[in-house]
Amino acid sequence: MKEEIIIAGFGGQGVLSMGKILAYSGIMQGQEVTWMPSYGPEMRGGTANVTVILSDKKISSPILSQFDTAIILNQQSMDKFENQVKQGGLLIYDPNGITRHPQRKDITICSIDAVDISAELGNSKAYNMVVLGAYLKKKPIVEMVNVIKGLKKSIPERHHSLIPMNETAIQKGMEKITELHTI
Repeated sequence: MKEEIIIAGFGGQGVLSMGKILAYSGIMQGQEVTWMPSYGPEMRGGTANVTVILSDKKISSPILSQFDTAIILNQQSMDKFENQVKQGGLLIYDPNGITRHPQRKDITICSIDAVDISAELGNSKAYNMVVLGAYLKKKPIVEMVNVIKGLKKSIPERHHSLIPMNETAIQKGMEKITELHTI
């Protein structure tokens, strides 16, 4: 098993922390993991992406030019990464703010309206966990028990009271993902 993922959007959307939680979840599950963030100097509001690799074997390099999965949260990231999804791969995106929707026919395309779902939950900071839930519905590469352990590892202890809300957001993402195109 080897899963190569790019998560990309604006700074402030929780892109890097989503990748970090996914990486910690893989570690808790005994997988080999890389987590490689990239962000502009602006941080919040600037572009940000993170590459995460989860594998049951040693990972030779964290540098990738193609991905099994792309999680896209803004138009700039769609323009940059849509064509870097491997044939037969998965692209998940939030349609909010997307002006040109994905058009490839050789990948599975799913959408998750994480902005509205996190608003329904009453916490815009749950946005990235809704998206993570959508991803885990399509590719359950880590078990929920390990995701909770990953949350505990990546969230400061003073905020552990938010873990149940994050778990609810993940479950909502799993429930509300919409498959638009299947190969």
